[in-house]
Amino acid sequence: MPERTDLAALVTGHGAVIEMINSGEAGLPVLTQLLRVARPALGAASLAFVEFAPSGGRVIAASGCAEWTIGRPLPASDPATVCLLSGPRVRQVRVDRLPGPLAGELADAGLRWMIAARAEIGGLTVGSLHALYPDGEESEDRVLHAAIGYLAACIAHMYGDQSGLPVHGDGPVVAALADGLAVVDRDGHVRLWNPAAAQVTGRTAGAVLNRPLPFPLPPAGQVLDHQLPDGRWLRITSGELVGPGTLRVVTFRDITDQQRRDSDRDLFVAVTSHELRTPVTVIKGYADTLTDHWESLTEHDRRQAARVIGQRANELARLVDRLLTSATEVRPTGDPTVPFDLGEALRAAVPDLPGDLRRRLFLDVPADLPKALGDRHSLATVLTELCTNAGKWSSADSPIEVVAAADGQTVSFRVGDRGVGIRPEHVERAFDRFWQGESGDRRGYPGAGLGLYLVRRIVEQQNGWVSLRPRSGGGTVAEVRLPRG
Repeated sequence: MPERTDLAALVTGHGAVIEMINSGEAGLPVLTQLLRVARPALGAASLAFVEFAPSGGRVIAASGCAEWTIGRPLPASDPATVCLLSGPRVRQVRVDRLPGPLAGELADAGLRWMIAARAEIGGLTVGSLHALYPDGEESEDRVLHAAIGYLAACIAHMYGDQSGLPVHGDGPVVAALADGLAVVDRDGHVRLWNPAAAQVTGRTAGAVLNRPLPFPLPPAGQVLDHQLPDGRWLRITSGELVGPGTLRVVTFRDITDQQRRDSDRDLFVAVTSHELRTPVTVIKGYADTLTDHWESLTEHDRRQAARVIGQRANELARLVDRLLTSATEVRPTGDPTVPFDLGEALRAAVPDLPGDLRRRLFLDVPADLPKALGDRHSLATVLTELCTNAGKWSSADSPIEVVAAADGQTVSFRVGDRGVGIRPEHVERAFDRFWQGESGDRRGYPGAGLGLYLVRRIVEQQNGWVSLRPRSGGGTVAEVRLPRG
């Protein structure tokens, strides 16, 4: 147990975080800074925050000796995830008694026990805060528990504001458990607002009762799809109530995920047609030139045309592989947990990179790098996608740095560029299928938006994880971590 919770330091640090919020900062930078200032005040070896979605959790921020967990997924079916989402809101547990591989890795790193506090909105969990401690006295400290519970509540409040959080996707903080229902009078003022309505819209009954309905009211018997100011979509229906007076009953549900799927489908068709057309057009043009003008072309021109056809064919093959992989959830064949030399795999993958990327690449692999557990052959795809992404978002004369390293739990490599960088609130959205920055960025940096999505799928199928972060001094760093062999 820490010597004593330094409440003065905690209040001072929290005050600095509030100043960040008041100056316009939001989302992941504020959350990360909160963990940094709170950790020493709580006497913890590390603080980590797990964000939960319907599919499970993911470590999105950490400070101290467990920063290596950032980006680590916690599947919804993982026994540790189930354990964290049940029981008291704040509790103290032995790490080495929790089920699941992550608990074992934390214990191997010398972190033996923790205090976990759920961040909840209206009884629904959006995340959990974890203060991790090494071996030592483990008596329960009521003040320490209260402080960690308070910080978790503060983080939940940040989620309620929806300013940069959640970082994983751009949907609602929590999924609605039932349809929202409202009753409005002849003037359009709300007379009834059920709990599900508050969950769907984020507006409490006190905020809407006796006020105009906060979204359009469709004619009786008709359906209206309406987008809220925060980007979410509602499907709204209405009907008249039989009885005295003129009352309308309105039901509505969140259809954001459905709208996103429809949008993804349309974007898939548009992007695929564009991306396939470009290399096919070039291949056809050079092939026609060779066919129609073979005799008049010099030997150099023929070789150059053949070289371009080969390059574009490789691009086309890679794009088709991306599209096929992104359209299926089938796991790769073979054993994904075979020890292999990560440094050798990286060096072997470099010659397969496009020439313009090879010329910019700086590879730094320690001689004593331990073996990793995973699929060696898939590392070529991972490195290609990360380097392609780095090259696309940086100038043609800037370096791309690939640095391998290891710690007590993982073997990793980082791909860093010095390009336009990534906004903190986009570090998770960048892994979404078809997502590729804002519309203006998409025009300047064309692509299918599948590279990082595939990287995360490949790495996580090998029990590893991948994360993005802004690079100090400008640019972006992508980090891949695999278990040690």
